[in-house]
Amino acid sequence: MQAAIAAMAAHALLFSTTPSHTLLYPLFSSPTPHNNNNPSLFSSFHALPLLKFTPQSISVSATDPKPLTAAKKAVAVLKGNSKVEGVVTLSQDDGGPTTVNVRVTGLAPGPHGFHLHEYGDTTNGCISTGAHFNPYKKTHGAPKDEIRHAGDLGNIIANADGVADAKIVDGQIPLSGPNAVIGRALVVHELEDDLGKGGQELSLTTGNAGGRLACGMQLY
Repeated sequence: MQAAIAAMAAHALLFSTTPSHTLLYPLFSSPTPHNNNNPSLFSSFHALPLLKFTPQSISVSATDPKPLTAAKKAVAVLKGNSKVEGVVTLSQDDGGPTTVNVRVTGLAPGPHGFHLHEYGDTTNGCISTGAHFNPYKKTHGAPKDEIRHAGDLGNIIANADGVADAKIVDGQIPLSGPNAVIGRALVVHELEDDLGKGGQELSLTTGNAGGRLACGMQLY
């Protein structure tokens, strides 16, 4: 009779509708749990709390992380038939302007035209590099002018020792895309570029900047 009462009490606890949300399980004190004659079969119960999951317990951000982008870089080594030589490095962050760092030695003191030319071909010296890079078919101008060649980078200025150090930031000479400048040549000229405002015959094509002292193709 006592065993029957204990079993009924266990059944009532197992199916209780109380809000505790616990799971009851028997702790068997006998190695033969299927023996119905063992009075200690359901001698005690242990409660295990159930985990509660709500719609707010898991959330997914709707904002995708921005992909990492690496800066693009290029370099040109300038050489010619004279003692003028130099190195130019270019870098561009994705979507931004291109930064050009220039160092040229062996120049006469003063300003010298500095341009990006159409071709990277130097098989016949700097003359093989063609005209200024001009994808929009405009006339020559200053770097800040609306009407200019894409390759119009103005002047670099040599000090008394013949060294020109310059930093140019320009939005028309990208390192990738349809008008990428990789594979084209940078050229330093003998004279000052008049920026298209000198009124000379060549002012609107070359800036009347004279001969080509040194040049080099841009490579990654």
